[in-house]
Amino acid sequence: MEEKYDLFGKCPFVTAQKIIAGKWAVVILHNLSNGTLRFGELQKLLPDLTQATLTKQLRSLEDNGMVRRHVYPQVPPKVEYSLTDIGEDFKSVLDSISVWGEKYIAHMKTMDKISE
Repeated sequence: MEEKYDLFGKCPFVTAQKIIAGKWAVVILHNLSNGTLRFGELQKLLPDLTQATLTKQLRSLEDNGMVRRHVYPQVPPKVEYSLTDIGEDFKSVLDSISVWGEKYIAHMKTMDKISE
């Protein structure tokens, strides 16, 4: 049954939230914002992430047009992941998240000092 009030593709906040909804999506996008990576390289950067979850998140980001998957025709297979053009546009959002995250970390440290 189709959602009567599905705002995906209509509301920018709902659309963005659904695309980056995965627990690791933003971190994966952050790592790919530094350049093309192979699956194993991403896995090493995210040691707490299972292979299945990384695969699922990459597929979702690829399905949503944020990540490009390039398979080289060789044995053993070589697969690289990179940001698409719209994924590259997301870098400014990642920068904003980083700035806000740093401010929030400082805020948390201040709150810890106050409550001591």
